[in-house]
Amino acid sequence: MLEHLTKETFKQKIFNYDVNKEWKFEGEKPALIDFYADWCQPCKMVAPILEELSEDFKGKVDIYKVNTEEERELSAIFGIQSIPSLLFIPKEGQPQMAMGALPKDTFIKAFKDVFNVEKPN
Repeated sequence: MLEHLTKETFKQKIFNYDVNKEWKFEGEKPALIDFYADWCQPCKMVAPILEELSEDFKGKVDIYKVNTEEERELSAIFGIQSIPSLLFIPKEGQPQMAMGALPKDTFIKAFKDVFNVEKPN
């Protein structure tokens, strides 16, 4: 089961925007955040893929979800206009946003390219 972030857990695990103005990742592993809503059909298509990826990459990548209806402040901070929006956060460097329902292969390639993490066999 993927962890749902609230404003408070986001500040602990991802980025404490109350303290830092410049991006400073708080996590220990690369992370992916799925900004979604319950009514969004493409979001529902991505959900099982993210569950599989969280198993495939357990211990290598943290995968979180943010409900844009419940966490409006987080959505506003990242300027979320369309969902699903997927935020890829490498250990070092700036996060990258991708829009839309991506196929599993695209996630695996992004994990390799952005996070430098290969899928274990």
